[in-house]
Amino acid sequence: MKAKTPSESRTITTDMVMPSETNHLNHLFGGELLARMDRAAYITARRHSRRIAVTASVNHVAFNTAIPVGSVVTIEAQISRTFKTSMEIFIDVYIEDRISGIRTKANEAIYTFVAVDDTLKPVEVSPIQPETEIEKQRYDAALRRRQLSLVLAGKMKPSEANELKALFED
Repeated sequence: MKAKTPSESRTITTDMVMPSETNHLNHLFGGELLARMDRAAYITARRHSRRIAVTASVNHVAFNTAIPVGSVVTIEAQISRTFKTSMEIFIDVYIEDRISGIRTKANEAIYTFVAVDDTLKPVEVSPIQPETEIEKQRYDAALRRRQLSLVLAGKMKPSEANELKALFED
């Protein structure tokens, strides 16, 4: 399969936080943000694989900044790395200052999607070819994150996690 770049499937969504989407502190519900990120990640996975894609895991979520009602929220999702049938998708969440228009990174997440056929059987996906420095950093780190997940799930022996071991060797 021909390699694709992260920019080919990058997804950007922008929306406003409405009162019905907030908690008693007038901040966006965490679950609402998770759903928005999941939708953006799905679109990215679908664009990359040109297949049905299903959420396999939410590997990491950082709720660093509360998002108040009325905020303009931009979610940027792009493939950080692909494996045989799975795609790791890195998601950045920004809020826009209502007065100045300055965007600030508020949250981030990493989701894993698997491409499937019409019978829901996993199918191979194209490899990814990172272009920018941050894409290269995220690509390299994705293998370590995957190995850690596999070790914690009991699907890989720690002794086989070479990328992880390399972090601790002199």
